[in-house]
Amino acid sequence: MSDTQTPSGTDTANGSKAMRLFVAVDLAPDVRDALAEAVAPLRKDFPKARWVPPQNWHMTLKFLGSVPPELSDRVSAAVAEVAAAAEPFETHLRDLGGFPNERRGRVLWAGLWDPEGHLAALASALDDALEPEFEIDDREFTAHLTIARFDPLVPLGPMLASIEVPQASFVVDRLVLYRSHLRRPAPYYESLYGYRLGSRNRD
Repeated sequence: MSDTQTPSGTDTANGSKAMRLFVAVDLAPDVRDALAEAVAPLRKDFPKARWVPPQNWHMTLKFLGSVPPELSDRVSAAVAEVAAAAEPFETHLRDLGGFPNERRGRVLWAGLWDPEGHLAALASALDDALEPEFEIDDREFTAHLTIARFDPLVPLGPMLASIEVPQASFVVDRLVLYRSHLRRPAPYYESLYGYRLGSRNRD
């Protein structure tokens, strides 16, 4: 695919549509599978929750929303710039938690260990690189991925205490630009490009 094409490979002169894009870090496949096994008992306890399919588990660093085709190259160049300026690092799953809190949870999440702030730094760098076309997210960054959503809110604390979160470490060595296709029962996330940390190479 040439660098002059949009990420989806469509010709902008032919009326291509805007794409819902986000930049994320992937879990290592073995870590994702171990987490899915660990939280399986919660699926039985909360069958009416909206459970995010494990293949959709990503740690989002920057949600771009609907991106017009004419900005696709700008986005790709910005993500490549941020990736090239960073170095690979290790992390692991830290814990499970709930938003807004564990007593009355609307979201079940898994946190990632990031004591040196590598993930937060990547999120901040993406904000800076993509301004002014995309608004900076002024919410405090938390390194997490969403596992399930609840409506109405549910008490999560007692359940979470019984779950042993897998602690295997993995290396974060690239950023991924995803396109979100809204479908039911769950969206489909299409990986457009991977950007290696510490390199200007793109997958």
